Amino acid sequence: MGSHRAVRLLPALLIVVGTLFALSTPRQITTAPLFAAAPLVAAPFFSFTGTLLTGVTATLTVAALHVEDRTLGQAQAYTEEVTLLTVSALALVINTMIRRGGEQLASAREVAEAAQRAVLPAPPAQLDGLLVAARYEAAAQDALIGGDFFAVQDTPHGVRVVVGDVRGKGLGAVGTVAVIVGTFREAAEREVRLEAVADWLDGTLAREAERRGGEDAGELFATAVLAEIPHHGGVVRLVNRGHPAPLLLLPGRPPRALRPEHHALPLGMTGLNGDPVRPQEYPLPRAGTLLLFTDGLTEARDAHGAFYDPVAALGDGPHTDPAALLDFVVTDVRRHTRAGITDDMALIALTPRPDPR
Repeated sequence: MGSHRAVRLLPALLIVVGTLFALSTPRQITTAPLFAAAPLVAAPFFSFTGTLLTGVTATLTVAALHVEDRTLGQAQAYTEEVTLLTVSALALVINTMIRRGGEQLASAREVAEAAQRAVLPAPPAQLDGLLVAARYEAAAQDALIGGDFFAVQDTPHGVRVVVGDVRGKGLGAVGTVAVIVGTFREAAEREVRLEAVADWLDGTLAREAERRGGEDAGELFATAVLAEIPHHGGVVRLVNRGHPAPLLLLPGRPPRALRPEHHALPLGMTGLNGDPVRPQEYPLPRAGTLLLFTDGLTEARDAHGAFYDPVAALGDGPHTDPAALLDFVVTDVRRHTRAGITDDMALIALTPRPDPR
């Protein structure tokens, strides 16, 4: 904020310095570059009127200096005035282009925000006895959504969750995310078994690859972990399809990675291996928190190339507030990387709501 204010003062400072320099130096030394710089500096930061006034002030100040020196009729004076008028006009053009670009960017961000709310709506803070929080941190500046995804849904079979990462980037990945999330919401309601929900996602990716065709059709896949917390609570069932293992956080204990006993292929690649993927069940105590995330978290590197370690970062502290937990993780990852994350991160935390008694 301070640097931005200093830049806004720079056009006036250039005019003042140019005036003092002109009054203290011989007439043959031109100070026009200082005055010409003023409207150019103003163009990105001032309004159209502010940029115009800066150019007019610089031009009139140079004219006044020539009047004071009695050189207004000389060739140097005409050259400097024409230069200032030309530069001021150019500054107005730049200002107009920047303002239009800013309006287009604001419009694009509004569209992106609407897309994010439609594809990855924020889950409710409380759901069937669970406290829930979700975050999406995009690596690209001004981007709001990419190839990472999550969804949380209260179903007749319990609260079901999916967190995953689509291969690829850009609009193609966003389109795949929309298809996967939509399929998950439908299957999560209909299917009794969690592994059947994963089968639906497999079939959806296979059909999407066939529809798209082209060279990348055979490489359309996504890593994901599906979780189910029954209405009675106490346990969590997981189906892991080539995704980083979720963490179970308990007060006074180091985080526990809930790794699958058998590694399964990502969604969209089941045809390469016919082995069925069965859910694994783990205790979820009332004081416990389940943290699911994409590999943007564990692959975040510091300046020396060291990966971020959430197990070490979270320690054995009591992480019973999902929103506060995710705020801490996101802040800590950005502190670790310093230069900024290089891959998107999707995170979800779920904690059984404390017993009111």
